[in-house]
Amino acid sequence: MPSHARLTWSLLLLRLGVFIVMFMWTLDKFVNPDHALRIFEKFYGLEGFATAAVYIIALVEMVLILAFVAGMWKRFTYGFILILHGLSTFSSYSQYLDPFNHLLFFAAWPMLAACVALYLLRDSDTRWTVRRKYASASER
Repeated sequence: MPSHARLTWSLLLLRLGVFIVMFMWTLDKFVNPDHALRIFEKFYGLEGFATAAVYIIALVEMVLILAFVAGMWKRFTYGFILILHGLSTFSSYSQYLDPFNHLLFFAAWPMLAACVALYLLRDSDTRWTVRRKYASASER
């Protein structure tokens, strides 16, 4: 398999892996908004959100996550995913201070690395992406 094909397959697999996690986190906001409210309070210090606000946040996230997995508007959607996951990773800093009681939190670091790699290599991530007919190379 040529190296370009290996690269595009690898980037697709990274994109799908990141999508699965982000999709489930967003789906959780729809299914269990009280859980999302507790996370907002504990990890981000955000209190007083109404359940309706959680649904609105989840809806916006879902649209952007679906655009991300489709490979659309890469600079924006890949950047959004990177920032969102970066905030999630760094806001959990206290969990890393007690590592053996919070081992699953360490899974955030390889995923953050995948998000960075996808953002930096977004122009090469072309397999199974939606592309506009007249988009410039930097927009694809």
